[in-house]
Amino acid sequence: MDPVTQGALGSIASQNTPRPGNLWIAGVLGFLSGLAPDLDILIRSDTDPLLFLEYHRQFTHSLVFIPVGGLICSLVFYLLIGRRCQLSFKQVFLYCTAGYATHALLDACTFYGTQLFWPFSQTRVSWNTIAIIDPVFTLPLVGLIFLAAIRRNVRYARFAAAWVFLYLSFGMVQRERVEAAGLELAASRGHDPVRLETQPSFGNQILWNLVYEAGGTFHVDGIRARLSIRIYPGESIPKLDVSASYPWLDPDSQQARDIDRFRWFADDWIAVDPRHPNRIMDIRNSMVPDKIQALWMIELDPAAPPDRHVGYVHEHGKHGGTINRLVEMVRGS
Repeated sequence: MDPVTQGALGSIASQNTPRPGNLWIAGVLGFLSGLAPDLDILIRSDTDPLLFLEYHRQFTHSLVFIPVGGLICSLVFYLLIGRRCQLSFKQVFLYCTAGYATHALLDACTFYGTQLFWPFSQTRVSWNTIAIIDPVFTLPLVGLIFLAAIRRNVRYARFAAAWVFLYLSFGMVQRERVEAAGLELAASRGHDPVRLETQPSFGNQILWNLVYEAGGTFHVDGIRARLSIRIYPGESIPKLDVSASYPWLDPDSQQARDIDRFRWFADDWIAVDPRHPNRIMDIRNSMVPDKIQALWMIELDPAAPPDRHVGYVHEHGKHGGTINRLVEMVRGS
C-alpha cells in the first residue's frame, strides 16, 4: 500500500491499544512504525536491478519479525520521542509494535504479495481485496485519526478500526462476486481456466481486473461490480515460452536466471511485450483493467555477456488517457 495508508493504519492500531494515553503521541509513534517495514526498499544493487524485488515485502514483512521490528522502532523512537514526552519504554514498545504489526497484513490485502511466513515459506500471500492506492479507504482514516487526537477521544480511533474492517470485508465480497462472474465469462468462451485471479482497479472497489489462463494464453478483462455485473471484454496474449521467444538465450546465463526470478515475483503471469519483443511484462498491473499495458517489466539484451543482469523498466504515467478511461468505466460509460 501507499505510505500514507500504511502510516494511518499504524496510527489507528496504536491509538486503539489499551490505555493509549496521549493520542497524539500514540498516533505519531504508530504512524512511523507502520512505515518502517518498507525500509527494505533500501536493499538494492547497482548491478542487479531485481535484487529489491527479492527483499521487498520479505523478512521485514514476516509475521515472526513483528516483535523484532517493534523492538527496533521502540529503541529508536524512545530516544527521539518517548523520553521527551515522558513515556515509559513499555508504552513506546506497545505503540510501536502495534503500528508495525499492521503493515504486512495490509500489504497482503493487495495483489502484489507479501511473504508473511518467511523464513518458513517464500509464498507471496495476496488476498486481492484492495488496490495499492485507494483514497476512498484512506481519507476517512486520516480524518478520524486527527479527530481522535484533537478531541482526545479514543472513540474516533474505534470508528476508524471499524471502517478498516468494513471496507476490507466489502472487498472480500466484491472479489467473490467478480471471481464468479469471471468463471462464467470463461465458460461462455469455452475456456476451462487453469487459474484465475481478480484485483480491484486503481482507487476503487467497483471496477476489477480479471486475469485467467487457458490453453497457454492469458485473458484480461474488466468487470464492474455494482448491484449488477458488467463485463468489459479485454485482450489476450500468449503465455511466455522462453525457448520459443528467445532461442538465442543461454539457459545458464544470468539473464535466464533473472527471468525465473521475475517469474516468481509475478507469480508466472508473464508474457512478451508486443511493442518491445525483448521485454517481459507482468500482465496484471495495467491501470485500465481491460487492457494489457504493463507498468513494470524486465528487458533482455541479446548482446549481453553471460554474467549480465536484465534491465528493469518502469512505465508509470506513459499510458495517456488511462485515468479518464478508468473513471468512465467505474461510472459505467
